[in-house]
Amino acid sequence: METKADAIQSRADRKLQQEFNQWASAGRGDEMEDHHSDITDQTLALMDLQPGDRVLDLGCGTGWASLRLARVAAEVVGLDVADEMLRRAESSSSGFPNIRYVWGSAEKIPAPDGYFTKALSVESFYYYADQGQALDELRRVLAPAGKLFILINLYKDNHYSLRWVSELKVPVQALSEQEYLALLQRHGFSNVQARRIPDRSPSPDVYSGKWFKNAGELKDFKRIGALLLMGEKPSENRR
Repeated sequence: METKADAIQSRADRKLQQEFNQWASAGRGDEMEDHHSDITDQTLALMDLQPGDRVLDLGCGTGWASLRLARVAAEVVGLDVADEMLRRAESSSSGFPNIRYVWGSAEKIPAPDGYFTKALSVESFYYYADQGQALDELRRVLAPAGKLFILINLYKDNHYSLRWVSELKVPVQALSEQEYLALLQRHGFSNVQARRIPDRSPSPDVYSGKWFKNAGELKDFKRIGALLLMGEKPSENRR
């Protein structure tokens, strides 16, 4: 029998699915690689990927980060709630037999306990309606001493990013660095750390987009950087 919490989660997931299927159809999923390439590469370097790693790419979108992970890791599983994103991911990953894509929710990850050695989430964690439940699931599917990496541009300490909150068509969570550190600790992660990842990609001298007033604001946003949250599943396999 579906509980009230399950029903709320299902509605939230359906809304995300609809929105990001539209993004995929409009080609916006492919834009994510351009926008987040540099901060993701810096994060991958910190992940210290090994040839034997089994990595979950949570909120994988069109799979661009999965492709980078698969160049080193033994196995990469890309998970997303938007089936159109996954269709595009599968199309672009045909040459990588060590990648597979799975449809599913961050709050109910379709994977066995203790399967992954590492998990990465790039620019998706703030979309999850119940971030605590998502963390519980991530801890469940990580092996003992498995490591979690969450990379987000939208968080309280980068005030420019808060402009997105009212513009996005789906609800988002906007916590501070300290609130996120406490959240990871409450949900059983150890060795919890945070790091700012500045975006070193070139910026235009003249800005013509909608999010910043001028090129100076864009450069300041990149200087403040994305927030990288890191944690580890305790080796005693606490659940």
